[in-house]
Amino acid sequence: MAMNEIKPIRTETDYETALARIDLLMGAEPGSEGFNELDVLADLVEHYEDREYAMGYPSPIAAIEFRMEQANLTPRDLIPILGSRAKVSEVLSGKRAITMPMARALHEHLGIPADVLIQEPKVALKDSLSLLNWNRFPLKAMASFGWISNEPRYIGSAKEIMVDLITRSGGLDVASAATHLGDIPQRTNAKTDPYALKAWCWYVLANANENNPNKPYRSGTVTLDFLTRVARQSWFEDGPRRARDLLAENGISLVVAQHLPKLYVDGAALRLGNGRPVIGLTLRNDRVDSFWFCLLHELAHVGRHLDATTNSAFFDDMSLRKMDREQKGSQEKEADAWAEAALIPKSVWDSSDVKERPSPTTVMHLANTLKIHPAIVADRVRHDQQNYRLLPQFVGTGEVKRWLT
Repeated sequence: MAMNEIKPIRTETDYETALARIDLLMGAEPGSEGFNELDVLADLVEHYEDREYAMGYPSPIAAIEFRMEQANLTPRDLIPILGSRAKVSEVLSGKRAITMPMARALHEHLGIPADVLIQEPKVALKDSLSLLNWNRFPLKAMASFGWISNEPRYIGSAKEIMVDLITRSGGLDVASAATHLGDIPQRTNAKTDPYALKAWCWYVLANANENNPNKPYRSGTVTLDFLTRVARQSWFEDGPRRARDLLAENGISLVVAQHLPKLYVDGAALRLGNGRPVIGLTLRNDRVDSFWFCLLHELAHVGRHLDATTNSAFFDDMSLRKMDREQKGSQEKEADAWAEAALIPKSVWDSSDVKERPSPTTVMHLANTLKIHPAIVADRVRHDQQNYRLLPQFVGTGEVKRWLT
């Protein structure tokens, strides 16, 4: 098939023909006509798969949170729809099932499809690996980041590539447990592609498995005092690197893995098969304020949740942090509370001038008093006032990756 004979992929037959042609072109030399044809066919296949192979429904809670984000709604806005503040809190935290009257009201007032709201619980990933479409994994992006050694255009080897990554991550049981969200509410985005999430998670675990800290991890290490020690590393210019070293000294892996298309994740708290905790960060917002809060939030999940439960993973899209401010009992709020207390103790914050009179001067005064980066103080002001235009000079854009990559 010459370049001028390539046609759009519109049917399953076209799709199978394109895959067969890709198999024949495997190993084509870069820059050759065959390699260019391979490049075009791979893009056409990817486009066809995006159109024809649905990702499946998001969870009901994820769909509600996504709609709230779109409409700029708070949990309080759901009270007339769900009936009471307690019901809203319990539904969003996953403690109360969505009843048919609730589903009808959410469908009518928020426009969420009824099929999403009343779907049956999903089966565990371990039970559905055989149902995966291996070609849906973002191989092109993974290869460009150096995560996989195979040329991403070789669609026929997608399963082999991903099975190898699963093996590197610790095996099927570890990979399955880490990406099966179960019944525990997560701060995840309804737009997240589950294939991107699996690929990113498995790579983070594989990286941690292959680069284990020399020190063992002891359950109970991550306390509020430990988080405070980590936060104080922000005072130094190379604070991110110091924080990574401090975690390694206590048997905790910190892995930075680039943000994949359609991922919508800032950080994750994971666990290897031997119980060692792993913090994964994307640094999709390469900012000092984002880095420190996300790092402390994920560490709080380790200390408050992973050490005490059988759950193996928490994933967080921090852009949704403002959406669940009233979910006081949720594990995400518990992690927020520890992160905030470690960064700026409540008693100090309540008595500080910056809380009532935020200005460059008051921000710097509190930062100098606590020996923390001023971006942390600015972030607290911006979040508490829900005004992210305040104090932009302190957020520290482009000052994190250089210390961790």
